[in-house]
Amino acid sequence: MSRKYVAGPDIDLDVEIVKDNKGRRITERRAQAIAGETLAKAGVGRPSLTGPGTHSPEIKARVPAELRDRLAAAARDRGTTTSTLIREALERYLAS
Repeated sequence: MSRKYVAGPDIDLDVEIVKDNKGRRITERRAQAIAGETLAKAGVGRPSLTGPGTHSPEIKARVPAELRDRLAAAARDRGTTTSTLIREALERYLAS
């Protein structure tokens, strides 16, 4: 569990009145539904770049800090991620 959140004692949501950020009451039944939806989404993860149901392989490389910083700045300037920028650069390099 994250250090940011500390689990407190269990409460009976059908006795205690607890509301969500929209002011709706959270009952035991609703809490179970929320937990089920959250757990169903937890296994989803990132979409595969290879294809549905297929794991995308990962490639790692060590680079100097200065190159990492330039990559992060370029990705930020383009409004994309460093992973996307690396994939695009690798595609262009291998296509030439």
